[in-house]
Amino acid sequence: MARDPYQELGVARGANADEIRKAFRKLAKQHHPDANPGDAAAEERFKRVSAAFDILGDPDKRKKFDAGEIDGDGHETGRGYGGGWSPGGFEGRGQTRAETFDGVDLGDILG
Repeated sequence: MARDPYQELGVARGANADEIRKAFRKLAKQHHPDANPGDAAAEERFKRVSAAFDILGDPDKRKKFDAGEIDGDGHETGRGYGGGWSPGGFEGRGQTRAETFDGVDLGDILG
């Protein structure tokens, strides 16, 4: 279940590395299983906080998360290929039916 790591740690999207680290340490200490023996909710919260820090504490993963390349669990998002043929032309690439290919007007061929 992908969650927003910024919300998990309670930091703003513009937070610097020190702010992220401090928030993680505070929450990890508060919810650590050793500090809350037998408390399943605290253990689950600790896991979510740790997973959030795994993403935001790593500059490369944070950049990928911010760009939408990975989700809150660190898995790549299924962005796929954005182009394809539609009645108006090739979507996502700004081409139209009248686009030419090696001097041939595709509008004449496909029209």
